[in-house]
Order: sequence, then C-alpha cells, then structure tokens
Amino acid sequence: MTEYILLFVSTVLINNFVLTRFLGLCIFFGVSKSLNASIGMGMAVTSVMTVSSVCSWLVYNLILAPLDLTFLSLVVLVLLIACFVQLLEMLIRKFAPALYDMWGIYLLLIATNCIILSVPLINIRSGYSLGLSTVNAVGAGIGFSLALILMASLREKLVLADVPKSLEGLGIAFIVAGCLSLAFLGFSGMISI
Repeated sequence: MTEYILLFVSTVLINNFVLTRFLGLCIFFGVSKSLNASIGMGMAVTSVMTVSSVCSWLVYNLILAPLDLTFLSLVVLVLLIACFVQLLEMLIRKFAPALYDMWGIYLLLIATNCIILSVPLINIRSGYSLGLSTVNAVGAGIGFSLALILMASLREKLVLADVPKSLEGLGIAFIVAGCLSLAFLGFSGMISI
C-alpha cells in the first residue's frame, strides 16, 4: 500500500506532468483562462488518462506482449485514446452542451495531447502492474487538474492586475507558469521512488 501512496503523491506533486515535465501545455494555456472550464477539463483529462491507461495496460500485456507485437504499441495506444475521447465528446455534447461549448477545440486536442499518450507509455516502460498503472494515471490526472486550477485562479486574478501592455495575454501566463513550476520544484527530493 505504501508503494501506491508514494507513487500517487509523487505523480501529483513531485513529478507533475505539466509543471515539471512540461507536457500538456496546449490545454494548460488554452483552458486556464476560466476556473469553471479548468475544473471540467481537469475531470475530463483525468478520466481519459485513467481509462486509456487501464485499456492500454490490458491490450499491451494481454495481446501485444504475448504475441510479440510490442512494436505496434504506439499505434494501438493512439487508437485507444482517440476512440475514448470521441466517446467522451459525444457524451458531453449530449449531456452538458454548455461545457462542450466552453471547452471548444480543446476537447478534441485531448486525443492528440502528449500528456494523455505519455502516461500509458511511461506505465509500460516502467513495467507497472495494473494497479500501479491506474494509480499513476489518476495521480497524473489530478496533478494536471491541480496545475490547471491553480493557473486558472491566478489568471483570473491577473485580469485585475496592472500588467504591462507587452506582457498581456500569454506573456504573463508564461511567467506565472514558470513561477508555478519553480514552486513545484520545491517538492523534489521529498519522496524517492
């Protein structure tokens, strides 16, 4: 049980995919303008990451590895993720049209986002069991959500700040993201896995 807790905390705080590995920045900067959109996108990314990690672990360990077809893993993972994101898009469009309109193109970008693909690949490369793969995926999703919500909160406050004209928009967003990244760097060295 300790291994699961350490992996979870490590993935959320110490090895945060957005703030320490700099993956998923397209959605991070695009959606973090609104706190409500960020919370919803965090939930969507977490669910896609978790389901795709579980499915990819099952396909890799039960089909690709036994049949010695591991060279197809990248293609299979991309197809699995694209199918699940398409299903998620249809469900959100039907049951939450306001959320669908708020996310816009970023919902489709989940399918091709590097953070979504990197988690299953890291799980496979690390040789994690199904349980550890799931914990890693949930932790990565929660870490992504945490970074997204923190960034959205800060960007909403920046609307009221006196930001120099040359730094308005993405300029100040990059500076804030760098400061967040430095803050999360302070967690490194706390847990070693």
